[in-house]
Amino acid sequence: MDKTGAGAAAEPSDGPGYRRALGFRDVVLYFITAGVNLQWVATAAAAGPASLTLWVVAFFTMAMPLAFCVVELSSRYPQEGGIYIWSKRAFGDFAAFMTGWTYWMSNLPYFPGVLYFAAGNALYLGGERFRHLASSPSYFVLASCLGLLIGTWPNLVGLNIGKWLANAGAHARWMATLLLIVIGAIAWLRFGPATSFGAAALVPSPQWKNLVFWASIAFALTGLESASFMGEEIVDARRTIPRAIFTAVPIIALTYLLGTAAVLVALPEKDVSGLQGIMEAVAAAARRLGFEALIPIAAGLIALTALGSVGAWLASTARLPFVAGIDHYLPPAFGRLHPRWRTPHVALLTQAAIAVVCIFLGQAGTTVRGAYDILVSMSIISFLLPYLFLFAATIRLQREPAGPEVLRVPGGRPVAIVLGVVGFVTTLITIVLSFFPAPDETNKPLAVAKLALVTAVTVGSGVLIYWMKRRRE
Repeated sequence: MDKTGAGAAAEPSDGPGYRRALGFRDVVLYFITAGVNLQWVATAAAAGPASLTLWVVAFFTMAMPLAFCVVELSSRYPQEGGIYIWSKRAFGDFAAFMTGWTYWMSNLPYFPGVLYFAAGNALYLGGERFRHLASSPSYFVLASCLGLLIGTWPNLVGLNIGKWLANAGAHARWMATLLLIVIGAIAWLRFGPATSFGAAALVPSPQWKNLVFWASIAFALTGLESASFMGEEIVDARRTIPRAIFTAVPIIALTYLLGTAAVLVALPEKDVSGLQGIMEAVAAAARRLGFEALIPIAAGLIALTALGSVGAWLASTARLPFVAGIDHYLPPAFGRLHPRWRTPHVALLTQAAIAVVCIFLGQAGTTVRGAYDILVSMSIISFLLPYLFLFAATIRLQREPAGPEVLRVPGGRPVAIVLGVVGFVTTLITIVLSFFPAPDETNKPLAVAKLALVTAVTVGSGVLIYWMKRRRE
């Protein structure tokens, strides 16, 4: 990678605690934190028992192709930059920049969506006193901005501090999921399931709402490539990342399946919402069982899981504009480290500021639920655009020789190509479906216009920045 002119401060290994800060346990917890979000459990449960079948389908069409492709690519090219480096190797500078740019931009609406979910469930901390805020846009905007501050600050100080927020989120996720499953199991034994799990209910119907819902399911099983952005900060990244992926993926899949089933045991599918569905299920089951004291505990754990996700993704994606700054596509400030904390502070603060803009844009002209749905769709479309490059790079880079240290896809080149094609097609279908608004969206034209605008700005701004850089040269 060309680092000429970036200055000594741009070297990721500079400064104590910056390089090799993450071991195997940290990376596994990072994958669990970044790869599992209980908001998708609520979204899945709202679609009924058929979502359990869709989880399995998505596991084989998205999670498994992604896992094997990332393992081989990160083993071939373990240096910091991840998907940016892979696209550059396969397709050149323009593809690399657009991959990194769209990936980085995609997380900016993702953060508000996660924080809206945290804010909605955190209302249960105060019992019935604050439930009236569930429809208050002002509350959700302010709470999301506060959550963004909590997620950004530890990562500014450094990964040795920032990783504790991600690790705390992972542990909270375990505890919240276990609590949800245990309460659901006890409710099943004492009262029976609130939803029928018969064979007919598990078969996805060809209704349009189920096709649109598929986008959220596929999106939920992504994120395995993210740790590769921090390759130079991971102990023995070539071995650690693959081991961590194959340890985390079964846990992620099992968490989604059991969590979705537990929500449907506690509540009928018609009573589950995507924004507060987890706490609605916990509260309903806890009240029936006489465990009301668990409600605020569950609310606090779920809010912490969301903050952990924001912290983990902020730490990872800030490395993309850092690398792009070193390569001179972005202003030189993006390629510098903080003089004291040795972190890419400009990238962290910039993405936090743009995320605030996304919070207000998503909320404009719609309800709290409408804003949440739009933010989710924005995230899915923008986030999956670089996956087209990732799966295409997997196919193209099979022509390059692999040394003995590379962990190849089982079956070698033919199987890797098949997995790349499956992942590419799944990604493309998911992107198209995400442009269709939710059935209960009150202003569908406005929703589609917002999605088209964000997509155009995401892609167009990247093309403009790249063209300006080339013109300067």
